[in-house]
Amino acid sequence: MSTETAGKLPIASSAQVRRVTLGLLRQDKWALVVVVALYLLATLAGLAAPYLMGRIVDGVRTGISVSTIDKYALIIGGFVLLQMLLTTLARYAGHRFGDRILARLREDFVESTLRLPVSLVERAGTGELMTRSAVDVPNIGAAARDAVPEIFISGLQVLVILGAIFFLDPVLGACGLVGVPVLVGITRWYLRRARSAYLAEGEAMSVMTQELASTTQGARTVEALDLAEQRIAAADSSVGAAFARRRASLRLRTVFFPVVDFSHTLPVVLVLLIGGLLHGKGWVTLGTVIAATLYLWQMVDPLDKVLQWAEQLQSGWASLARLTGVAEVRAAASVTSQTPQGETIRVERVRYAYRNRDVLHDIDLTVRPGERLALVGPSGAGKSTLGRLIAGIDPPRSGRVTVGGVPVSELEPIERHKRVALVTQEHHVFVGTLRENLILAAPHATDAEVLSALQTVNAEWLNTLPDGLDTELGDGALELDPGQAQQLALARIVLADPQVLILDEATAMLDPTTARHAERSLASVLSGRTVIAIAHRLNTAHDADRVAVLEDGRIVELGSHDELVAAGGTYADLWRTWHDG
Repeated sequence: MSTETAGKLPIASSAQVRRVTLGLLRQDKWALVVVVALYLLATLAGLAAPYLMGRIVDGVRTGISVSTIDKYALIIGGFVLLQMLLTTLARYAGHRFGDRILARLREDFVESTLRLPVSLVERAGTGELMTRSAVDVPNIGAAARDAVPEIFISGLQVLVILGAIFFLDPVLGACGLVGVPVLVGITRWYLRRARSAYLAEGEAMSVMTQELASTTQGARTVEALDLAEQRIAAADSSVGAAFARRRASLRLRTVFFPVVDFSHTLPVVLVLLIGGLLHGKGWVTLGTVIAATLYLWQMVDPLDKVLQWAEQLQSGWASLARLTGVAEVRAAASVTSQTPQGETIRVERVRYAYRNRDVLHDIDLTVRPGERLALVGPSGAGKSTLGRLIAGIDPPRSGRVTVGGVPVSELEPIERHKRVALVTQEHHVFVGTLRENLILAAPHATDAEVLSALQTVNAEWLNTLPDGLDTELGDGALELDPGQAQQLALARIVLADPQVLILDEATAMLDPTTARHAERSLASVLSGRTVIAIAHRLNTAHDADRVAVLEDGRIVELGSHDELVAAGGTYADLWRTWHDG
């Protein structure tokens, strides 16, 4: 990675972006050959008109017949039509080629995003991913569909036109090159600064999106606590920073484009001056000077396009670096090819730190297949952190957490989700049908299996839905209440069928009546599985096979409920306080 800061998704290096770009081109190389061939033929067809115009001018001086002029005019018209046809076909082929590249990038981005470590996504925030998907993907689309083909054909046209001018007269050809040093110099100056400017602009946009999104999502809290002024100030600050980054890239363009315009005009002026002198001495014909001048004017448009789209290409390059960075996270991750042998969970000498401060210290724990283990302790003891480590969401700073002898965090996501699932208080209903919401956990599940999963969690409300499994859920459609949404989440667990379930008080945020229904549903889901319950309410610990008591990031007691109560230690104090309360 070229850059990867705390709390930010990484940005790929230029070498990585080049590798990805070449890989995308190689996947569709024959389509690329067709595009190149069509553009080349269109460019060659465009050379005919200036050359024939020069012949007409010279012919008029020597008494060319009207019929010959008409013939040249028809030929010019034919070549113009041919160029239009070839250009249209080339653009069509180029856009199809670009759209296929964009489709592959979008698919790869979605796959890479879904495979990102949850901890990294949480640190980066939703704004970072939203910007990369909503801003960077369209930027790359514009570059792939428009900028790359336009730059390619325009560059090709410039080379062919210069070759045609040299063919007419080497001296006039040399005049056509006078603007090149100026153009190269200003372009190098621009490109050296543009990438960092666009990356900074993209980062500022991410921060702004995150700030606005968090304010929108917390609108009720903002209103309830009268935080409007503070949130407006924070939004103004992020918008101001994004505006400043935008102005910085705009300053580059205000220098770049005027110098480019000068580099276009200079060769035309020189060809007219030098061509006039050469014609006066009889060294070149007037038709040659006119043809060279027309070629140079013909070259202005492709040069303008190259430089105009260079900005979009820089923006697209920066966006591709940001998208590639997401894919490189997965590529850089340590993934094992081993298959777990059995379901035993082992936590061995595990330490874990938040912001360089250890919150878990030398944890040792073994969870046997089919066992129900409760993790209890005061708030901040490290229960939820240990649950995340066992689920493979975070890797330990030192030590190992394994399932069947294989580190959980190194398993492929699909394999890990078959083995271990973390169920929290959070549950999400996606926009789509009830069926689509459920088969996310098992894409190949049949309707019978989906209905069975809902029945397992006692989702009796299914019978009241207007269209059954085809009922639309989410924004603008049917909204499920918290209890129904929790049952939907549990039905997904049934379909996913993991071997180990980690419960981080999945029903704690529900009202008592809804919680009782959800707990009955949960009991059906737990049957036959290894269960690790992070218990804030100690009735969960009472029913467990064993209880692990955490305090200050250490396991201070381990045993059954009765054994720990009899021991009179930390757990006994917690039980007495909870039971008496």
